[in-house]
Amino acid sequence: MRDLFKKIFREEVMDDDISIDVSESEGIRSLHFASHAIQSSMRLKKPFHLELTYTRAMMMFLLFHARPRKILLIGLGGASIPKFIHRFLPDMKSIVVEIHRKVIGVAHLMFHLPPNDKSLKVIHGDGIPFMKEHPESADILMIDAFDPDGIPRNFRSLSFFDVCRATLRRHGIFVMNIWASDPHYDLYIDRMRGVFEGLILVIPTGKPGNQIVLGFHDIPKELDVKTLRAKAKLLEKTYGLEFLSFFNQLVLHNHQASSMITFDQ
Repeated sequence: MRDLFKKIFREEVMDDDISIDVSESEGIRSLHFASHAIQSSMRLKKPFHLELTYTRAMMMFLLFHARPRKILLIGLGGASIPKFIHRFLPDMKSIVVEIHRKVIGVAHLMFHLPPNDKSLKVIHGDGIPFMKEHPESADILMIDAFDPDGIPRNFRSLSFFDVCRATLRRHGIFVMNIWASDPHYDLYIDRMRGVFEGLILVIPTGKPGNQIVLGFHDIPKELDVKTLRAKAKLLEKTYGLEFLSFFNQLVLHNHQASSMITFDQ
């Protein structure tokens, strides 16, 4: 690990073909999978806030679905988003599926993941079979699953995205974190666009950096730019996240008419 990180914890998990590193630097604790790449970060003085920009951008689903009742997250990492939702959106029921049991243990031990309760349930298991067993079960589906080599191979197939869409309820929203520099980036976008019938929006969060993709089960009720910008300002004030900046990036990056968000269908 680079010198700028002070490694404070290592868990070798040979059966799962993964090793887990936890480091600290300048008051920020980070999770790594046998590499320098940061999987998740937590500011020690604010453990329930969202430290990494991409995690804050993933909350943009609130712009289009103000009152989701149930969210399914595939991939736990350092539990940044589940913790934020548990603390600041307590009426939302969250289920997290994580394939590596040791990742769950490290999230509890090192990243303040709370125990399961009526609003948060973390399950050890494979996210794809879980989705297949629970069709039309989620208002929001978040995919933030990485292994030491990046997004798992079976998360880039057409059938995977079909399963994701089938997991959503009516008006549901799919949210996925991908890297702009990923060699399979265009493949992901093409397959998501096909499965969601063109109803996708991309939010850049840096260069090359993370790209957050929103996929809609059906056309959102509100697409007026002026109305959405006002809503983004209100969400920013409510949650302390830069919703307006993310919305401006969304508008710049996606096709639109003069006053409406449009989709590349």
